[in-house]
Amino acid sequence: MRSFFDSIRRLDYRRGPDRLVGGICGGLAHAANTSVTLVRILVLISFLLPFIGVGAYVVVWILTPWQNGSIPLERFIDRISGPPTP
Repeated sequence: MRSFFDSIRRLDYRRGPDRLVGGICGGLAHAANTSVTLVRILVLISFLLPFIGVGAYVVVWILTPWQNGSIPLERFIDRISGPPTP
């Protein structure tokens, strides 16, 4: 599982510093070199689609690394699996 999360980190995509909720739009805007406002509008429009908009946002939110490289899903899995056994 660690190699999966490491491959996500190698994509060099991070949550943007211009964040309102999860930083996803800020990260997309930074990666696309465009306005964060435009990306936010496009994401809000995608939320009008029944599952695709919100579902895709949630998936991206749990898999996108923070600026320090930590991934929410990885932290959650580590937390529920408990401390490593010696």
